[in-house]
Amino acid sequence: MQRREFLGAATATATTAASAPAPPNILVLMPDQWRGQDLGSMGNEQVRTPVLDRLASQGMQFTNAVANCPVCTPARACLLTGRYPHQVKMAVNDVPLGIQEVTIAELLQRAGYYTGFIGKWHLQGGLRNPGFVPPGERRQGFDFWAANICNHNYLKTWYFRDTAEPIPIPGYEVFTWTELAMEFLANARGQQRPFYLNVWYGPPHDPYLVPPGYEGLYDAAKLKMRPNWKSGAKRNGEPKDIAGYYSAITCLDTEIGRLLARLDSLGLAENTVVYFMSDHGDMLGSQQTFLKRKPWEESAIVPSIFRWPGRIPAGRRSAAHLSHIDVVPTLLGFAGVKQLPCMPGADLSGYLTGASNQAPEEAFLMIYTATEVDEHGPWRGLRNGKWKYARHEDGPWVLYDLERDPYELNNLAGSRSHRSLRDAMDSRIAAQMAASGDDWTRRFDRPYR
Repeated sequence: MQRREFLGAATATATTAASAPAPPNILVLMPDQWRGQDLGSMGNEQVRTPVLDRLASQGMQFTNAVANCPVCTPARACLLTGRYPHQVKMAVNDVPLGIQEVTIAELLQRAGYYTGFIGKWHLQGGLRNPGFVPPGERRQGFDFWAANICNHNYLKTWYFRDTAEPIPIPGYEVFTWTELAMEFLANARGQQRPFYLNVWYGPPHDPYLVPPGYEGLYDAAKLKMRPNWKSGAKRNGEPKDIAGYYSAITCLDTEIGRLLARLDSLGLAENTVVYFMSDHGDMLGSQQTFLKRKPWEESAIVPSIFRWPGRIPAGRRSAAHLSHIDVVPTLLGFAGVKQLPCMPGADLSGYLTGASNQAPEEAFLMIYTATEVDEHGPWRGLRNGKWKYARHEDGPWVLYDLERDPYELNNLAGSRSHRSLRDAMDSRIAAQMAASGDDWTRRFDRPYR
């Protein structure tokens, strides 16, 4: 299908949906580099996340949510297009999302939604700074815009609206992103149409700055490390980093609480799907390594909480393998807009509301280029409720029994007794690669940054 056919199909779907009940608003909250394990509601008793724990109690939390390609730009492209990164030529950081690609924002805009984007974009390509994305097709379907491309200097940054004049952010950036989101909600209330808003925060991504007002909240000397943590990761992962990371998480939790309170005070909460998620996790010294792009749980498992009062039953937890590739189809499903044929993910809107019991039992993982300082080459992987497996082109890399070994301490990739399992998973990965147009010879002209 060509782009005009995509949008034509979307228009037809919107027309059909017009006679259906009023579609919900959609609010997507996405911090950067937040591990799925690091919520009180996910069993981490050290980190303080009362707002998100409450959000989980009000909706459904996925305990096995997967970042298919756990690195910033590829993940974000997947979360806007509903396609795997290689399918939209977004396999590395700092490359532009093609204007020919159809995003969820464009589809919802065609269906009558007022759309907004706030925060870290990271889909423009080229230099990250100053970070202006001009109005028009490069904004990929967003009406309201307050963003920069990518800047992790959280105490000295800026954003742009519709001119190239940077607007300084006073102090810690998270507070300003929240204020801008509140501005959008106030605008949306008068629109007489549903809204779709993405708020993509920069923290808790490194450099793990402690936000103003959160100093001393976590004592690095008293933190307990994960059982697979080991000192000596090349770039980060020491207790002081984790204390800063947790501080940013608690600050974000508070700010999300402010935003949700405004949603409620404006009378918008009852018909708003709130989705909290992340683009990928952070190793933080687990497996004695750092950052993301890895198949291990700390990198690949992300938070995933949906709330829609009265429609998504409260207090549910699911072990289904929702992954990034399913997010666009699911959000479109809530809006009554059919996913495009080129989108390989599953629409889980019916699963979330209780209309269906069908959900993915596995998720595919992939990294297309060498990772940080050439620690690891390209790899492809598969995760289900029992097993995690990843391989390089020339053979197996890691295999873990997640039921018996949740911290992935015992690599079974070389075990003779698991050969038939490896063969079966190799076949599944090969079939997935073939079906999605992926192959090991694919090379991309820009390295990661």
